[in-house]
Amino acid sequence: MNIHGLKLFYQVATTGSFTKAAELLRISQPAVSSQIKKFEHEIGIQLFKQQGRGVVLTEFGEALAEKAKNLVMLEEHIESFIEDYRLAKAGTIHIVATYLQANFLIPKWAATFKGTNEDVNLVITTTNTKDAFEQLIQYKADIAIYGGGILERPEEVEWEELFEDELWFVVAPDHPYANQSISLADMMKEPFIMREEGSSMREHLFSLCQTYQVKPPKIALQFNGINETIRSVMAGYGANFISSLAVREYVDSRQLARVYVKDVHINHKIAICTRKNERHNLLVQKFIETVKNSL
Repeated sequence: MNIHGLKLFYQVATTGSFTKAAELLRISQPAVSSQIKKFEHEIGIQLFKQQGRGVVLTEFGEALAEKAKNLVMLEEHIESFIEDYRLAKAGTIHIVATYLQANFLIPKWAATFKGTNEDVNLVITTTNTKDAFEQLIQYKADIAIYGGGILERPEEVEWEELFEDELWFVVAPDHPYANQSISLADMMKEPFIMREEGSSMREHLFSLCQTYQVKPPKIALQFNGINETIRSVMAGYGANFISSLAVREYVDSRQLARVYVKDVHINHKIAICTRKNERHNLLVQKFIETVKNSL
């Protein structure tokens, strides 16, 4: 297959115009049209169809453009890898993390790393578990910092466990269950304040209910951020199931209270993730070493 033709097709697909793609690539519009026709002839499938005075992607064209995006991202990653390896001390590390790690772990690691690598640019993206792994696999990130269960790890990901963290049930200090020991079934009768679907804590909670054959709770409020869920529970409504890293200081200062659920003790693993069977560039290696040395 003509890779140049595929990349040219991707430019037309993303810009939505043969003319705009030609301007971007600094070649003539007829040259773009000619090469796209040759590429269509080579693969034997139509990529564009006429619509009014312009053209739009066919169903196959839309699917191929999505696949081609991964190729373009990989090419950019390789170019960045070569440049970072050559310079060793300068470049960019793209880090994606779930909310807990981004809020409570990465700031310290990033500060320590920047102390000895000030010319290295750290780009840190916060998202949920599913999207974090997708970004890593699709070469949009070099490292993923993750907290959760090993069963959630995709096959394409190399997983290196850093430590384990406890998961706690918490409520407001004046809640009837504050500092009490109750059954899981009773705990699940409370309204819960959680993050969106796809977050590891939410998945853990529902998996716990399935394991113990208990009806899952009602998610009464849903937020995209971890701090919002904590503040809402502190305000006096509902319960939360959350990492001790996020709420330990609030429990110690009595702004939140733990609920001790009988016979349920759950930890989750904090791990640093990279793509499987891939040699890391020197900058990524340095950051991983910084994280390990800080533990």
